[in-house]
Amino acid sequence: MRRAVAPLLAVTVALVLADSAVVTLALPDILQELDASVSQVAWVLICFNLVLGLGAVPTARALVRVSPRIPSAVGIAVFAGASAWCAVAGSIDVLIVARCLQALGGALALVGCLELMVAEWGERRGVAAWVTAGVVGTATGPVAGGLLTQAISWEAIFVVQVPFAVLAVPAALAVRAAPDRAPDRHRPEVRSNLTLALLSAALTAALFLLVLLLVEGWRRSPATAAITVSVVPLAALAARPLARLLRPSPQVEVAVGCFLVAGGLAGLAIPPSAHLAWTIAPQALVGLGLGLTVDRLTAQAMDMRLPRVRHAGWTIAARHVGVVVGLAILTPVFTADLRDAQVPAQEAITALVIDAALQPQDKVDLARGLGDELSGQQGRVPDLHRAFTRLDLDPQERRVADALERDLDSQLERAATHAFRDSFLIGAGLALAALLTAVVPRRRRTS
Repeated sequence: MRRAVAPLLAVTVALVLADSAVVTLALPDILQELDASVSQVAWVLICFNLVLGLGAVPTARALVRVSPRIPSAVGIAVFAGASAWCAVAGSIDVLIVARCLQALGGALALVGCLELMVAEWGERRGVAAWVTAGVVGTATGPVAGGLLTQAISWEAIFVVQVPFAVLAVPAALAVRAAPDRAPDRHRPEVRSNLTLALLSAALTAALFLLVLLLVEGWRRSPATAAITVSVVPLAALAARPLARLLRPSPQVEVAVGCFLVAGGLAGLAIPPSAHLAWTIAPQALVGLGLGLTVDRLTAQAMDMRLPRVRHAGWTIAARHVGVVVGLAILTPVFTADLRDAQVPAQEAITALVIDAALQPQDKVDLARGLGDELSGQQGRVPDLHRAFTRLDLDPQERRVADALERDLDSQLERAATHAFRDSFLIGAGLALAALLTAVVPRRRRTS
């Protein structure tokens, strides 16, 4: 059991940070099953990051002068209980409240696990493991959520977290860690945390908007989308060995990482078609950039700054407030662009229906059905399949209707791709802003 203590704490860190985006691919199912509005479902994602971001620093301050064992165990237990509550939530309001409680427990668990992992593994290894677990969790959250949603249900996302968190409670209590009574000697590292916040806002486009494009815009299944976006965590894992091989300076490493994220998001903004292969290279760039930057910036923000737990709280706050800012900026843009794309898409659909080799009455019935689907699915990319299944056609006309449906789906895919373009480009701009904060020379102090 003793050897499993620190790994269980690392898994807990990964779980908490994975929850910042783990529900992304489950949002359409939550929208339907809980009979919620689009804005309510968005709060399932936003509330967790907002509470975690705002709660990290006060939680870290509270842990400075006390032993982290019991507060960490309490935080993990609250996280486990709230995860179970999320799984059985019968309404969207209950789910949002449970997510807020989950984030509060997660904030306490995150900062406490840092101290416990340092006590178990020592300063250097403990901090490195804490940072790495966070990067892995952040990158793999959407993948795990998509696979569980497709294979079982969206509730399974929260159910699987419970046993790991329950096992981590006695692991936290088993650590004999003395409180870090180092005096408050250092101010927060503003530059690294600002860069981290801007980069987290940019990464929201890759970890949130991309999966929405795949599932809602290109109509891929959650499992297909999850496998597709697995490129990001795989590339992130490959970034650290690459950095060790090339040995750039920390400043160069962060600058290159920000530039790669910007380039990857720009590539996602202009795919030639809705083929999944066009997302692979841009995702690889984003993943490499994530792997080069997030752990490096976190380490820089905490390097030689005491008390350690307080500065860890600032990095958590920077990351998750950045995610919230990214969602606040990008969500209105792509929803407005989706709304603006509806008129030209409807005109193109009308033209395709008029030109189709169908009987006049069948065209009228199809147009009526398509109109019902378009009006009933305002604010999202519509699924037109039901309009075609209602038609009573002979075999020859059915082949024509199937070809027409494929043409309409292609038209909608192009409209969705165009609607997400500006949001990806804004994300790229945020990554470039992070690059500027990283490369601007520090002002020298005058004596």
